[in-house]
Amino acid sequence: MAKFNTNSNVYIICYSAILVVIVAFLLAFVYQALKPMQDANVALDVKKQILYSLNIRNLDGAEAEAKYAEVVKAEKEYDGQRVYQCQLDGQDILVVSLKGMGLWGGISGYLAIDLEGKVFGAYFNHESETAGLGAEIKDSQAWQEKFIGKQIFDDKGNVVLSVVKKVEDPETQVDCVTGATLTSNGVDAMLKDCLKKLQIKGDL
Repeated sequence: MAKFNTNSNVYIICYSAILVVIVAFLLAFVYQALKPMQDANVALDVKKQILYSLNIRNLDGAEAEAKYAEVVKAEKEYDGQRVYQCQLDGQDILVVSLKGMGLWGGISGYLAIDLEGKVFGAYFNHESETAGLGAEIKDSQAWQEKFIGKQIFDDKGNVVLSVVKKVEDPETQVDCVTGATLTSNGVDAMLKDCLKKLQIKGDL
């Protein structure tokens, strides 16, 4: 009976190919098995971020799901940008999704707006900003809270909410994250671009 030459190139190639196929199959199986859980976690994270912009934090998964269902009454989407109609303690609030570019990658967030056109709350996120610097747009709740109460539009409908190096108009401006001017500029550009587009569509 013929025996395989385990030292031959043919044997090594065939063995490696079979091993790769088996591993790929197992990885695909695990991915498919875990995908519903991953999708649920992503959806929950989005809901938590929206709640953060409404100044509702420190909720576990079940609490966040329940609170989201309570306060978010409707949502619409325009070219990948979402708007959420919310009601909190009898107050109507619009939450606008934001997407832009930071120093090292994408940045995003949610801005909650009251009926007077002022910021009710804000939350920002990032893909790969520098820890302790640009990452502070996500990690610093104190910086996010600086947006609360700021006016978003002027009398002519122009977006005046800004992130600047030196605050000259405290009614509309928020100072940059210390040491992260480029990331802060990205937040400023994101706010102006997204809010202007939604205003044109008549949402604000």
